[in-house]
Amino acid sequence: MRAWLFDNTTTDQREPHDSGVPQTADDLAAIGVLYWHLGDENALDRLEEIAKERNYKNRDQIVVSKEAMGDIYETKVKSFFEEHLHEDEEIRFILDGTGFFDVRDKQDRWIRIQIYKGDLLVLPAGIYHRFTTDASNYIKATRLFKEEPKWTPINRPAADENSFRVDYLRTLRVR
Repeated sequence: MRAWLFDNTTTDQREPHDSGVPQTADDLAAIGVLYWHLGDENALDRLEEIAKERNYKNRDQIVVSKEAMGDIYETKVKSFFEEHLHEDEEIRFILDGTGFFDVRDKQDRWIRIQIYKGDLLVLPAGIYHRFTTDASNYIKATRLFKEEPKWTPINRPAADENSFRVDYLRTLRVR
């Protein structure tokens, strides 16, 4: 994982847009984003341990690529890149490929997180975020869920008064 403040340029969303201002795992933890690199050896065993510790009961896999998604690929990637939140944690274990998650920090700036094979990322419920593949246009991930899978995004600004957003903002004031 690499993370930096996103430079907010309007060119291709799949490019790094590295502002040169790095962010650490501690910076991410301060906004509730959790990160582990599970590596290759024993990665699935470690994933099982974390899933049990955090009560992730369900999972599936997703492949985001032109080959796997066909004609809907571009539309789907654009929808993933709309700024939104979920009312559940978003948990992704990267099996192959690379991509970017952008999350908002306490000052409402974007932090771009580049994820790689072996990375496990947990975004808290209520955090504004978005996702895109990188220029490779390919990522394969296991998605984990505490309950039945839900993928309902609530786009900004409609979600500003959402109770999960309000609760998330309260946790930032406590940290």
